Order: sequence, then C-alpha cells, then structure tokens
Amino acid sequence: MSFFELFLLAVGLSMDAFAVSICEGLSMKKLDVKRAGILALAFGGFQAGMPLIGYLLGKNFQKYITSVDHWIAFVLLAIIGFNMIKEALEKEEEEKKEKKFGIKYVLVLAVATSIDALAVGITFAFLQVQIVSAILLIGVTTFVLSFIGVKIGNVFGVRYKAKAELLGGVILIVIGLKILLEHLGILG
Repeated sequence: MSFFELFLLAVGLSMDAFAVSICEGLSMKKLDVKRAGILALAFGGFQAGMPLIGYLLGKNFQKYITSVDHWIAFVLLAIIGFNMIKEALEKEEEEKKEKKFGIKYVLVLAVATSIDALAVGITFAFLQVQIVSAILLIGVTTFVLSFIGVKIGNVFGVRYKAKAELLGGVILIVIGLKILLEHLGILG
C-alpha cells in the first residue's frame, strides 16, 4: 500500500471517532481543551492499537488463508464501510446536555470506535504494509481529527456527523475494492 492509500485508510478509519468527537463537542457548553485532548488521545491510541492486534492475529493464520486473502480484505473493508454508511444515513437524536465524562466512558467510546480498525489490521497481515508506519499514521490521524471534531462539534453542531461517517464508509469500500481488483489483475 502506498502512503496515500494508507492515509486515506487512516482518514476512513478515524471517521467514527471524528463523528463521536463532534457529538462530544456538542455536549460541552464551553470547549474543554483538556477533555478534548484526553478523548483524542484515547481514540488515537485505540485506533493505532487495534490494527496491530489484528495484524498479529492475521499473521498467525496467514498460511491457512493466503489464497483468499484479497477476498477477506475486500469483504471486511466493505462490511465496515457499508456499516458506516448505514449509520450515517440513520437519523439519531443527539443529546445536547452535558454528558458524564470519566475514564470508563472514554474507554468504552474508544473501543467502540476502533473495532473496525481491528478488522483492518487483519487485512494488513495479507498486504505489503509496514505495520509500524501504518499504525502510527492511523493513530496520529485519528488523534488530530478527533481533537478537531470536538472543536467543530462545539462550534458548529451535529450537521457534520453523518457526512463524516458517510465519507469514511465510502473510502473504506473503495480501498477494499481496489485491493480485490489489483489481486484479480483487473487493476495494474
């Protein structure tokens, strides 16, 4: 995978965290930089850690599924992408009241927004990916976008949540399709 493809993947993966960060920003009467930093650090850390776990799991099973690895990568990315698009199109009412903010709350959000990164990490085991560079890029991208998301949510409101999730879903599907088409020899 090229740097540009990894960057697009990082942006796509970070869209759930970005969307949740916007919601967190909405719930703040006044921007709390410390809270935004903690949230961004948790999201970035989990988004970096989950692909590493997935990569290690994938490497252990690689010899059993090498002949279908491109299909696995495509299916996983497509499922994640379509799920993000579905969530983006569903109408949810957002609470505008101040939410309880604690370590348990932040960890639950961080895990929930990074589960898809675990599946992407599995696909990394079958691709030519420098795992350290990939997880650093994913983590830093998620950190930055999450911090920005809190600020956007605090200033502009919830109108960008669905668009962010929709864009992230489309990016993941396109990357999955590209992997499949390259492996099948349709793309060079």
